[in-house]
Amino acid sequence: MTVLHAGPSPALSTAMRDGSRAEHEEAEGSTFVSELLDGRISEEGYAAYLRRLRAVYAAMEATVRGRTNDPLVAAIHDPALERLAALDADLAHWAPGAPRELAPGESPAAAAYVARLEGATWGGDLVAHHYTRYLGDLSGGQAIGRVLDRAFDLDGAGTAFYAFPAIPKPKPYKDAYRARLDALGLDAAGVARVVDEVKVAFRLNQALFSELGERIDAYRRPAPQD
Repeated sequence: MTVLHAGPSPALSTAMRDGSRAEHEEAEGSTFVSELLDGRISEEGYAAYLRRLRAVYAAMEATVRGRTNDPLVAAIHDPALERLAALDADLAHWAPGAPRELAPGESPAAAAYVARLEGATWGGDLVAHHYTRYLGDLSGGQAIGRVLDRAFDLDGAGTAFYAFPAIPKPKPYKDAYRARLDALGLDAAGVARVVDEVKVAFRLNQALFSELGERIDAYRRPAPQD
């Protein structure tokens, strides 16, 4: 267990953001993300992405709920953030009647991500993944939701993943979340360890995008006919 202390320590939230900037930018610059943000990914491609996310969030949310006796995990755990039900609702829209879970061997990248989450032995590692996923959902994820809504003329359907009804104002929530991170009182070594795991989280996310990018030609929407 990490011992909290009263002395000065690096600001955890700032270190997490600044220390993982390169990995974050690499993930955002992937071909699949670029095509998604341009509204050029098909229903099939988006459903393939959602199934991978579902595996990741199912593992993370179950692991976090099982570790709330850890003070580091307890500080960031919030059921209002959980996305599994929203992912199931979106999959029912994008791939009605199709399996929600990945088939064995369908996504080695998702399997590696799940294994990392389920194998976390220190609460700070779960904090790193929790921060990377949920603050991303409350930030850049909102742009993806708007792109999908416009590209497919959804009028809000199929975008439950990006909707946080219990968090009507993301910015104050994110500010409070970062304050909770900074109040954890980790020493410099603990901060560095969390930052390293944030980098791992972005690399695992990048691996998901790279895997999807291998089928980018199949996942592109047909060009509109003149």
